[in-house]
Amino acid sequence: MSRLEAKKPSLCKSEPLTSDTVRATLSVLKGVLTSCYGPSGRLKQLHNGLGGYVCTTSQSSALLSNLSVTHPTLKILTTSVQNHVSCFSDCGLFTAILCCNLIENAQKTDLTPTTVIKLNKHLLSLCTNYLKSEACGCRISVDFSSTQILLCLVRSILRSKPACMLIRKEVDHISALILRAFLLTIPENTEDHIILGKSIIVPLKGQKVTDSTVLPGILIEMSEVQLMRMLPIKKSSALKVALFCTSLSGDFSDTGEGTLVVSYRMSLENAALDQLLNLGRQLISDHVDLVLCQKVIHPSLKQFLSIHHVIAIDRVGVALMEPLSKVTGTQPIGSIGSISPSSYGIVKELCTAKFGSKHFFHLIPNEATICSLLLCNRNDTAWDELKLTCQAALHVLQLTIKEPWALLGGGCTETHLAAFIRYKARNEPESILTDDGCTQAELQLVAEAFCSALLSLAGSLEHDGGEIVTDIKYGHFWSVQGDCPSVVNWPDLLSRCGCGLYSSQEELSWSFLQSSCHPFAPQSCLPHETVGPASNLTLDCLTAKLSGLQVAVETANLILDLSYVIEDKN
Repeated sequence: MSRLEAKKPSLCKSEPLTSDTVRATLSVLKGVLTSCYGPSGRLKQLHNGLGGYVCTTSQSSALLSNLSVTHPTLKILTTSVQNHVSCFSDCGLFTAILCCNLIENAQKTDLTPTTVIKLNKHLLSLCTNYLKSEACGCRISVDFSSTQILLCLVRSILRSKPACMLIRKEVDHISALILRAFLLTIPENTEDHIILGKSIIVPLKGQKVTDSTVLPGILIEMSEVQLMRMLPIKKSSALKVALFCTSLSGDFSDTGEGTLVVSYRMSLENAALDQLLNLGRQLISDHVDLVLCQKVIHPSLKQFLSIHHVIAIDRVGVALMEPLSKVTGTQPIGSIGSISPSSYGIVKELCTAKFGSKHFFHLIPNEATICSLLLCNRNDTAWDELKLTCQAALHVLQLTIKEPWALLGGGCTETHLAAFIRYKARNEPESILTDDGCTQAELQLVAEAFCSALLSLAGSLEHDGGEIVTDIKYGHFWSVQGDCPSVVNWPDLLSRCGCGLYSSQEELSWSFLQSSCHPFAPQSCLPHETVGPASNLTLDCLTAKLSGLQVAVETANLILDLSYVIEDKN
């Protein structure tokens, strides 16, 4: 009998944020995330020291899933951000960096965590109410009767991901394709509730980005030899389809611990094949034109169906089963017994297509809201990043249907919001404070820490040593090269603000980011030309950013409230 080892006591650490190790680790994590932020963010390569797959990215979803974070305090932060990204697909770095900034700034105030947490909640409520209000000066309405704002939203997402390796022409091309793919998923005849379809991303690596395209229906990759063996279907009416989710290979499922009783001289293989051929006869008698199977189809059944001019495609995979069900209008068949006539579906047309070196069957539906985005890029690394970015952009467009608003990007929402909070905290503190024991002096300290966190986040967009200023009329973000002279005429150096909404030729005054200036109420009137045909704005998804703001503040509050970390070492 092996010796039993004595159970080790749990390791208990008080006030984890006072530990120099935790602070240093948090600072390193913040540095990694900050350096990835924005269109000019630096790329990161993540790999195992023993070899294997190398991930090159600047996206929070790929970054955090490949980072190994062990300290429980930091794990709360990364897990919260990952949960946010899994729900909203965007603003992951925004959430993580803001959370780090809030934690660091709260520790500099010398206030109790309880006071900071209370006031953070008040400031979060102030921000949320403002961003959702009609008076908000950093959000614009999304008009679905025009594609301009939608294209700006998609372009902003693509430009913020440098690992996609796209030039401007390619960004415009992919943006138009993503928007077209999204619009194809919206049903034409909508009632009270819209049920969106699905865009399937089909890989085509090693091709030019501008070779990417969108097609209605589903593309099923096939080898050239398989295509040559299959007879084309020429039919004026719709094609009848049988969709199977069970194996048609004739194999037997595992009986487990049970016993299979077989009659004397009975061949299981022949019995299974006879059953498959009987299935084939029923399919032919029901005038089925196309058989699709998630798994394998027995070669004899394939040949039998081919002789009777029925196309059989197997190994389509589980990922395509739901889209195929929507395209054909039927549920997958799960048995090889008698099939009900209502189990069949239809497609409008079946044809072949060739893109690059790949061959496809193209299933064209009647009215189904399924489309295929054939996505090209020059290499595997850039394609993987582009795929994640396209998925995020499609998700953001779906979120915009529910809440048709967008926030100004390029750091302008953060600087505008900071100006708004400073003004409210200085001039209207009673509108923020409630009867919870906090003083106006404490509010000033926490509000300044909160605004500093937002401004520091906006400043993370600059990676090349440039100077950042904000105007004291709208509270927007402006960037200028770092080697500018000490005495300058700002309009000569600045062109447009970070979101592209305002021009420096207006009568504006500027102050350096994080510099002390008299609090002002940022103007909130948006010019009519924001939705004009020539607008080229940088935008963020309102829904994703609101959630990111809430997750950042609540996670920071949770970490600030930690008194003990208890680890089981057994």
